[in-house]
Amino acid sequence: MERVILITGASSGIGKETAKLFQTKNWKVAATMRSPENSEDLSKIADVGCFRLDVTDPGTIKTAIAEVLEKFGAIDAVVNNAGYGLLGPFEAATQEQTERQFQTNVLGLFNVCREIIPYFRDQKGGTIVNISSLGGRVAFPFSSLYTSTKFAVEGFSESLQYELEPFNIRVKLIEPGPIKTDFYGRSQDVARREGLAVYDHRLEPFLEFMEKGGNDAPDGSVVAAAIYDAVTDGTRKLRYPVNTKGLLGLRGLLPDSLFFPLVKRIFLK
Repeated sequence: MERVILITGASSGIGKETAKLFQTKNWKVAATMRSPENSEDLSKIADVGCFRLDVTDPGTIKTAIAEVLEKFGAIDAVVNNAGYGLLGPFEAATQEQTERQFQTNVLGLFNVCREIIPYFRDQKGGTIVNISSLGGRVAFPFSSLYTSTKFAVEGFSESLQYELEPFNIRVKLIEPGPIKTDFYGRSQDVARREGLAVYDHRLEPFLEFMEKGGNDAPDGSVVAAAIYDAVTDGTRKLRYPVNTKGLLGLRGLLPDSLFFPLVKRIFLK
């Protein structure tokens, strides 16, 4: 029986690695992105179709789902991977940056879920995989807006699983730590404001630390493997941490009075 997965933000990084992995596992793959014309390498792979989908534009979501159903006949799983990363002091973030952060990471994910849930309900099953982050469970410096979106994704997903369980729809959360992707390039933005330099002596070392952590990290294939496990393991397990370096365990064990100084020592050297 052929199975079909739809992936948002599949033009690079985790999304692209996930598309390639599922194709090797004999799935039909709907790789969606804002500019599918720029992903000729994916479109040349057998059983992979590239579709235009912008999570901030509900019309494109509806159209993409219809096109995927026309091409492949079904959708069995959806991976909400599209994201935008804003780092820097909250005080420096513009209204546009703030809105983009939430429009993409939270409202965009909601938009996809809103369109796919009725379809999964009618077919009496499906899997929704939401890409969260270690930053959805542990807050880091200079990440207030990004982290708040991932905290929102965590809460949304945990609540949604209860609502959808009667319809045989599973909800999964993937929680990557440092991963070598373009999060540190085109998918990342840094909030800065001219004349606001009081944060720089801490911000610059933090950004250097984050970039080094990304460069030294495993690539998106490890997250793709976790997504594959989440979709195919047949369980209702909710959370799948990836390369979180023990911080989730420490967050659960240590009181704030010990954990907060630990975070400062790691990230604000």
